[in-house]
Amino acid sequence: MTSPSAPFDAVSNASTLVGVVVGAVVATLGSFAASWYERRMLRREREADAALVFAEILRTLSLQISVLRAAHARGDPFGSITIRMARAVRREVDIYDRNRERLFVVRDASLRPRTNALLARITFSIDRVLDNTDALAGRPSDTEREELADGRAQAFEFLVECSDELRLLVRRPGLTRVF
Repeated sequence: MTSPSAPFDAVSNASTLVGVVVGAVVATLGSFAASWYERRMLRREREADAALVFAEILRTLSLQISVLRAAHARGDPFGSITIRMARAVRREVDIYDRNRERLFVVRDASLRPRTNALLARITFSIDRVLDNTDALAGRPSDTEREELADGRAQAFEFLVECSDELRLLVRRPGLTRVF
């Protein structure tokens, strides 16, 4: 014979099952929300870290080019101090090259290509200054010497123009959050 409480046990067991199912659904949704929030925070941290690195690199590069300009303006325009400063600028560009992939973390789609293009122009101009200086250290003919000296002067002027853009890029309003 069945006990009179049997129908009530089934209802009690069903409510327990519903409670377990609801708890599992809530836990799953909470886990998804926590994972989404954590990914979002990690993305922000990575972007802030990349912005800090690139802001430091670009500011240092701007400062070094300013010192290079000052060295160029005193004494021999392409003397040993000026060339040492040019090599220091090249080393700073190498630091940018080693970290360039971190630039893709920055969400500003217009900033990434402008920064990359500007650093490419700086790289080309500083390399030409250094390459022509090395070539002038050899024994080129008078015609070659004149061409190399003119090319070096043009590359230096282009470097100076690019450094003006560099300062504008670093100080661009609205990018203080990113750079």
